[in-house]
Amino acid sequence: ISKDEMALAKKLVDDGQGHLFAHWKAGKESKKIKAQMAALMQLHKSYPLEEGLLSYTKNARDLLAVSKAGKNPLEGWIPSVPQGESLTVGTPEYDEFESAGLPLLSKTGFVLVAGGLGERLGYKGIKVELPTESCTEICYLQYYIETIIAIQEKYGTVGKTHLPLAIMVSDDTYEKTNTLLKKNKYFGMDKKYVTIMKQEKVAAISSNDGKIAQDEADKYKIECKPHGHGDVHSLMHSTGTAARWLNAGLEYCVFFQDTNGLGFHTLAASLGVSSKLNLVMNSLAIPRKAKQAVGAVCQLTNSETKEERTINVEYNQLDPLLRATVSADGDVNDPKTNFSPYPGNINQLLFSLKEYVENLKETSGVMAEFVNPKYADPAKTIFKKPTRLECMMQDYPMVLKGDDTKRVGFTSVAADMCFSPVKNDVISGGQAQASGTHPAVAFSGESDHYNAVAKIVRSVGCKVQVGEKKTFNGVTMIAGPKIVVSPGVCCQPGEYKSTFAGGGNVMITGGSVLILKGKGKVTINSLKLDGALIIDTGGLKSETVFDNLVVENKGWTEKAVVEAANNPEWVKMRGFVMEKSETAEIICSHHAGKPYKWGEGSVGGGVVEPKEGEEEDPKWAWTKEVKEEEAAGGEGGGGGGGG
Repeated sequence: ISKDEMALAKKLVDDGQGHLFAHWKAGKESKKIKAQMAALMQLHKSYPLEEGLLSYTKNARDLLAVSKAGKNPLEGWIPSVPQGESLTVGTPEYDEFESAGLPLLSKTGFVLVAGGLGERLGYKGIKVELPTESCTEICYLQYYIETIIAIQEKYGTVGKTHLPLAIMVSDDTYEKTNTLLKKNKYFGMDKKYVTIMKQEKVAAISSNDGKIAQDEADKYKIECKPHGHGDVHSLMHSTGTAARWLNAGLEYCVFFQDTNGLGFHTLAASLGVSSKLNLVMNSLAIPRKAKQAVGAVCQLTNSETKEERTINVEYNQLDPLLRATVSADGDVNDPKTNFSPYPGNINQLLFSLKEYVENLKETSGVMAEFVNPKYADPAKTIFKKPTRLECMMQDYPMVLKGDDTKRVGFTSVAADMCFSPVKNDVISGGQAQASGTHPAVAFSGESDHYNAVAKIVRSVGCKVQVGEKKTFNGVTMIAGPKIVVSPGVCCQPGEYKSTFAGGGNVMITGGSVLILKGKGKVTINSLKLDGALIIDTGGLKSETVFDNLVVENKGWTEKAVVEAANNPEWVKMRGFVMEKSETAEIICSHHAGKPYKWGEGSVGGGVVEPKEGEEEDPKWAWTKEVKEEEAAGGEGGGGGGGG
């Protein structure tokens, strides 16, 4: 072994890790010894503190001592409602914050936390290659990149603005993520602006004295575990990504999850809040019910030092903390809103880049760690299995100092507009829904994808009927209408006003499918849709105007699949395939720059000539008096809190 490896081995022996080498025998198993030392050296180099693996074991001993003593990390802290804004899409207040944030979109970098496989969902591949929905089958990574490109083209300067994407991957996802990007030519993004950051694992710990765990079957193998998504901060520092973005003129960076297709809807509004409140960190949050199993964004004030921290507090800690310090009632709903005053954390985070880079320099991006051992005895001296230190990206406020500690807040928007993660298999999802929790399965993610867009379209005055509920794989969701709008057409709610300009003259039945493809600008002044319609806007910069457009055909619908059938895993996860009976498609390039005329540039069946008195047709009777549920967007949306 090398001199550096020998030096590390000696330091580990002095640290009480002699058991790692007790099985070595001179002149034997040299390849295994080299492999073991290489693994230890990797763990040593990848841990971002100065003493590497020795710092890790010291932290483990300190945190395990606190855990054994049963100390409450929140003792001495008093919770209160933090600064922030609770917004509703379609209101003047929302529009004001979105307008303030739109110019900042072109000054924002994007960080995707994508270290996990889809095994928990019943999928063998990486989660970011799963389709967001069945109508277009566009995968999550493509959708995210196309949104970033759309923001760049709409709000940046041609040839000068290049918005970057950093992706945190793991050993499990590194090769597959790279392959997906290369195979699809980075989905149109210049690969120079894509940074792949690989997260390393940490050593498992087998005892309270910080002993590094070995594989029970092979002492030459070190047992390792994930360190948590808080590593994204140290990677943003060690790769130089954050500093490079700041030097390139960016002002913000947003961290988002791998399978939350709704996350970007409210980005401009969140930027507006960050700008107006001068926040260094802004958590996108959702309204949460009191005692709901979702972490809460809280301001904590130390009763002795008066130090302030705005951080995520787990729901099972919040209620007893409130009872002990604020009110015997604990976490209760505000009678005005029927929600807890403490919004729910969903782990979509927005940072002011200048202060972020400064803090990374100070801390190397190392977040506060915690440990959660499972004890096998009342004295808390034996573990049921090896544990590990963990860190979470939302704990960033713990490393802030001075006035920056007071510049942390939230932007809360209804869950059905901004949060619907896909993280459960169908059995777990069905059980969750039966217990009153959002299922967070592929079908619910798809349904919420459609419903969020339908809600935005309703918010600009259009008449969009709520579809029927359907059940697949034991999960019940509203199944329509299925509205898919390319980010190149609209990527923020405010843009829908000019696209669906007709307001109440745009009518879409609950079983319909509307897909707006491409990047061209379209203005829909009048539409009656009862069926399936695809408008391919192409790459046009000129405007296509639609007046008196009526589409009636058999449309598309879900068809349940037989479990034993030879279908892709992503189809089995949903429990259905999209049966496309009849489709009308309009190719805008056939009449570039001119108002659309009936029958022009259409492919397929269903584009019909408008007729006088058509509004008397019984199928449109629902448009005369839109029900309150429909105007509000119906049910759906809102996965559980950020994990």
